[in-house]
Amino acid sequence: MTTPEICGIVLAAGEGQRLRPLTGAVPKALCPVGNLPLLDHALRRLAGLGLTGPDRVAVNAAYLADQVITHATGRAHLSPEPDGPLGTSGGVARLRSWIDGRGVLVGNADAYLADPFRDPGKDIAALLSGWSGDTVRMLTKPCFPGDTGGFSGNRFAGFSLLPWRYVTGLPDQSDNLVRTAWRPAESEGALELIEYEGYYLDTGTPADYLTANLHAAGGSTLLDPTATLTGTATESVIGAGAQVAGTITRCVIWPGATVAPGESLTDAIRATNGLTIQATRQS
Repeated sequence: MTTPEICGIVLAAGEGQRLRPLTGAVPKALCPVGNLPLLDHALRRLAGLGLTGPDRVAVNAAYLADQVITHATGRAHLSPEPDGPLGTSGGVARLRSWIDGRGVLVGNADAYLADPFRDPGKDIAALLSGWSGDTVRMLTKPCFPGDTGGFSGNRFAGFSLLPWRYVTGLPDQSDNLVRTAWRPAESEGALELIEYEGYYLDTGTPADYLTANLHAAGGSTLLDPTATLTGTATESVIGAGAQVAGTITRCVIWPGATVAPGESLTDAIRATNGLTIQATRQS
């Protein structure tokens, strides 16, 4: 069987309302997790599947679009949405001419999945393995107890694979893939659920964003080489150029941020502008 040609899209247009005020000046897709912007995590994951460059990878942008476009220029085809985010479905539909008959692997920029280099074998490559090019595939994890939504007891885990025949039917307007692709495929018997064995988290809230960073740190402190630590740090992530002279425990310190002598932070996010968000991590 011939493997269908594939391209990749990272959806990075969202406003990140649940992450406010962290996303007041920085788009959600550029918020750092483990000292790497979320968008870079997604692009790195696609690159691991051989999907790199503007011919094979696209990124959309709407909220604070200039920042996303500047960050991704040269690495991806760029799809600005000047009138506001078009949703997961509209963002893909707007790229139909670029997709041009290919299957498309669509990932959410705010999806945090375990680093495949740290957890070998726990990657999204299973989405592509043996694909006929005709079905919709969705990366999933089992639903949480009591969750009545999802798909056959499973919940979406950040990436899905769409065949061209579904892309052609997406309306060029604001909409979501649940309504325009996933549920129709489920009704047609053409939805394949691919279980992801690694760690997955939607980083949409401050608590989940903190939890993703602590997972990336692996139980220790992740210190950027350009950061300065003269205080004490436990199970934290400290970004480029940050200065920590106080005490931090289970914290994320953004690039360029400062923790002054005598300050003590626990389960918190310190942004570059001095903004501090308490965000008790998830278990």
